[in-house]
Amino acid sequence: MKNKTIREKTFIGADNINMKTCRDISCNECSVRYSSIFCNSDSSDISLIEAAKSYRLYKKGEILFTEGTPARALLCIRTGKIKISQGGAYGREHIMALAAQGDVLGYRAILDDGIYSSTAIALEDSQVCFIPATVFSDLLKQNNGLALKISILLAAELKEANSKLIATAQQPVKERIAQSLLFMVKYYGFEPDGATINMVITREELANMAGTTRETATRMLYAMRDSGILGLPGKKITVRDIRLLEGLSHAEG
Repeated sequence: MKNKTIREKTFIGADNINMKTCRDISCNECSVRYSSIFCNSDSSDISLIEAAKSYRLYKKGEILFTEGTPARALLCIRTGKIKISQGGAYGREHIMALAAQGDVLGYRAILDDGIYSSTAIALEDSQVCFIPATVFSDLLKQNNGLALKISILLAAELKEANSKLIATAQQPVKERIAQSLLFMVKYYGFEPDGATINMVITREELANMAGTTRETATRMLYAMRDSGILGLPGKKITVRDIRLLEGLSHAEG
């Protein structure tokens, strides 16, 4: 990479992650910045972030932060895929949201009580930048545009949470499975073939997204395969007919 500013910094992460040294790239050289909440930040704000932020590469399955731990930083995803989940009854995981390149995590905890209310886990190898909570809070006080972007994110998060609550209470499981698959397509898109969802997810994780059991999720996937809606090559899922999948997501009974 030509003219890249590379430096080593101390990692600032959640309490369950050890401090370590990582190699970092300047915010001014990071294309992801322009698809994030910092897209319109001026040079003084970027300089402040640049001086304070740290960086880490997470391997698939590693925890970024844990439910119930102090929210010490805002996380900006440079590359990769992340699932955000909460613990439920009998130790069962409930996947609340998905995140991808350009998304930020941890802002609600920083603005609320300073405690992460969920756990974030890498679904694949992911590069993540950390902005200390104190720096992020100072930026919000100084930058009305950034504060507005965070307000929009919070409103969208609340809307999504309400929709999931209604779906779990009222919608049939096949409809919820279809909605979960479409949610994956929305966030991660397709592989170059235009049909394979660009995310490898276990049957258990899909069930946790849809609020059902692994056995039921598996049965629904095979039913959709037999109906010509999906393909199930190995661990991946292909969408053979997106219109049928969309129709199923709004079906009744």
